[in-house]
Amino acid sequence: MMDFEYEVFNKTCGICLDVDADGSERPVLILSACLAGVNCKYNGGNNYNEEIARLVALGNVVLVCPEQLGGCPTPRQAAEIQGGSGGDVLDGKCRVINKEGMDVTKEFIKGAQETLKIAKLTGAKKAILKSRSPSCGCGAAYDGTFSGNLVPGNGVTAELLIRNGIEVETL
Repeated sequence: MMDFEYEVFNKTCGICLDVDADGSERPVLILSACLAGVNCKYNGGNNYNEEIARLVALGNVVLVCPEQLGGCPTPRQAAEIQGGSGGDVLDGKCRVINKEGMDVTKEFIKGAQETLKIAKLTGAKKAILKSRSPSCGCGAAYDGTFSGNLVPGNGVTAELLIRNGIEVETL
């Protein structure tokens, strides 16, 4: 990566790139794929963000869609955490239910676990994820009523990353 690109990357993300013993750079930033323009949202669309696209162009990022990694198809029914937060889902205290009433908790947990595995394999220390998502939201997520109401808490993937020392922010 050229010095100028590295400076832009570092200023935007507030982190430095890790370097292996052989001097090669490792990816250190996990990004929600939908923010980069990948059509992986529940409705088959994306949440393209120009700042994220610039980060992707610089490299040293890994795009993930936890819901796809967990086995959910695209498109799929919208899903929300009912009766708690992502932490509660991980602790077995509540479930992720889609709009048709199907329990998709297993898929959301698997997607979170696969995202964490990718983060560990690549040495990622930070993730920028999609806000309000039952997977990726950090600080707030939809309340499980499919009415657009938000409640405090994290999505399943965001919570698992945080529990494992990975800094998470959302857009």
